[in-house]
Amino acid sequence: MSRSTLAALAALLAAPVAPLIPAAIAADGDGVEVERQEDALYCKERRLGTWFYCEKPKETPRTTTAPQASARDRLAAISTSLEELKARAILEPSPENVTAYVRFQREQLDRSSMFADVWQRALWQDPGLDYTLQRPVSTLGKRAWIDQRKSDRDLVMAQLSQRYGVFYFYASSCGACDIFSPILKAVSDKYGLSVLAVSMDGGPSAVFPGYMVDSGQYERLGMGTDRQVPALVLFDSVTKQPMPIGYGILSQDEIMDRVFQLTQVAAGSDY
Repeated sequence: MSRSTLAALAALLAAPVAPLIPAAIAADGDGVEVERQEDALYCKERRLGTWFYCEKPKETPRTTTAPQASARDRLAAISTSLEELKARAILEPSPENVTAYVRFQREQLDRSSMFADVWQRALWQDPGLDYTLQRPVSTLGKRAWIDQRKSDRDLVMAQLSQRYGVFYFYASSCGACDIFSPILKAVSDKYGLSVLAVSMDGGPSAVFPGYMVDSGQYERLGMGTDRQVPALVLFDSVTKQPMPIGYGILSQDEIMDRVFQLTQVAAGSDY
């Protein structure tokens, strides 16, 4: 390569290079953006387009969507509208106002009926949601549930005397105690349940001759200070914990049901 060729090449390389961003917005020495004319070579002949800023990028239109009201707010709005229509129909009972109220109310009744129908279908399809499987409400189902509960209760009562005993608080002057004592004695004889009769006034009991006089047992067993009689307390000989069964006259079934509930059924499982 000749010296003159090298000199020409050197001069060419030393010349300022035109910017490759024709028709773009460039910054001058002061940092101020100025618009330059579109370059014919790059933009028109070669059609380099947006990447060489020959074309301004298209702006995507911004769409603003209003925030949707929550279901709770929508339900509250329905209630408010219903109350307003009702008040208007009462205060201004024109055919138009009454019709508007009745029509809107009917719409909400239809909505409620739809909800109730879907609710019922959901219970049919998911046994975990159907409470009637635990406590039947039909006559046939309820009868079967009660029979099974009595069978389980009688089995428990037959084994109850191995662990539990009953404190029976009475008074010789108590008419209700005279009625209740034979009922409790029948349960005791049927299941071999130990009963310790405690006289609150020191008087005897014709049904439970082996009684003792109260010397603070009533309060220590958690029966309070009202000294209400007759009163029953189930005592657990393993945990040494008393469990009041009830006050007043109870039937045999009530006594056995309460004992079964307190000893075998977890709180809340029947409801």
